Amino acid sequence: MASRKAPARTAGLRTVLEVFLIFLRLGLTSFGGPVAHLAFFREEFVSRRRWLDDHAYGSLVALCQFLPGPASSQVGIALGLSRGGIPGALAAWLGFTLPSAALMMLFALGVASFPTVLSGGWLHGLKIAAVAVVAQAVWAMGKSLAPDRARFSLAAAACGVVVAWPSATAQIVAIVVGGLFGWRFLPGAQAGGKDALRMVSGGRWLSTAAWTLFFALLAGLPLLRALAPGEGVAVFDSFYRAGSLVFGGGHVVLPLLQAEVVPAGWVTENAFLAGYGAAQAVPGPLFTFAGYLGASVPGAWGGWPGGLLALGAIFLPAFLLVVGALPVWEAVREHRPARCAIAGINAAVVGVLLAALYHPVWTGAIARPPDFAMALGAWVLLMFWKVPPWLVVALCAAGGAMLGGPA
Repeated sequence: MASRKAPARTAGLRTVLEVFLIFLRLGLTSFGGPVAHLAFFREEFVSRRRWLDDHAYGSLVALCQFLPGPASSQVGIALGLSRGGIPGALAAWLGFTLPSAALMMLFALGVASFPTVLSGGWLHGLKIAAVAVVAQAVWAMGKSLAPDRARFSLAAAACGVVVAWPSATAQIVAIVVGGLFGWRFLPGAQAGGKDALRMVSGGRWLSTAAWTLFFALLAGLPLLRALAPGEGVAVFDSFYRAGSLVFGGGHVVLPLLQAEVVPAGWVTENAFLAGYGAAQAVPGPLFTFAGYLGASVPGAWGGWPGGLLALGAIFLPAFLLVVGALPVWEAVREHRPARCAIAGINAAVVGVLLAALYHPVWTGAIARPPDFAMALGAWVLLMFWKVPPWLVVALCAAGGAMLGGPA
């Protein structure tokens, strides 16, 4: 009997290790911010590995746009969760987060000297690579999720709304309106046939436990901080609250973090801005900026302990929200009216990504004719020559270094 159980345990460990290594590679090569991360994920898990189809992926992106926290990290956590349960979710998060988190904490400790290279052309080349990667994802998702006149028009309208009203609220409004449009006007639409995002184990009870813990910590940490003041509790409370209350992720969390760490005297204004600049030069999620801030806290909770504590606190809400929401989302997808609404939501997601392709991805990278030429070449390599994204990123970094940054 024991010999029969061992292979299943080994297979489970193998799956978790596979998830970790895949996301570690993505964490080392995914430059360009959250929208580029979603494009890298789509290429890896929809096009290459076929863990899920465009419809399931589009609805997952929509779900994570609704939830507070870093959308790209939450998509990664959900993919790991569906592949290997809670261990798979942890492996996906750790692999994707580890490279940039380690670099940011090293920078805080003074081991690296990123400010001297932030103006280098290689960094501009990485931004150009992000244009090509995001454009490839928008093209492919548009063909799959907005294939007809009604859904293409819906995607275009969502894009127009988000471009004209650039905020996280506009993205949520566009997705909600897209869902209502799909529910009312797309009665024959299907949300897709490959439902690959089911939790391996736990299901509803685990979802309930995650929601309970999320709200208990959100309400209880400020009370604990008042009753038992201490630097460690204060750091955990500040970063947990920032991760729980930010919609739009990425750059949107910066004002919340600034309000928590600068007035408290943990980090100076200049140090805050220097760390933010360094965060632009590393791959992976921008939320790893918390590792830099935590490592910069003076006293016993500075250095590695503070960095790890801040990272765990700011990402914990994202983890709990995905574990809590995914079973509910998948149950909703079973109902036909909801599937029609999701068809509209998916089309709106294409529009939201198209708007992000314009700003900030395009506007932040394409400043002169050579930039456009490099982006076009990278897009052709991705679309028609099927060159791996990591290699395109490396080529663009080298090209940017040769051309130099924009004047």
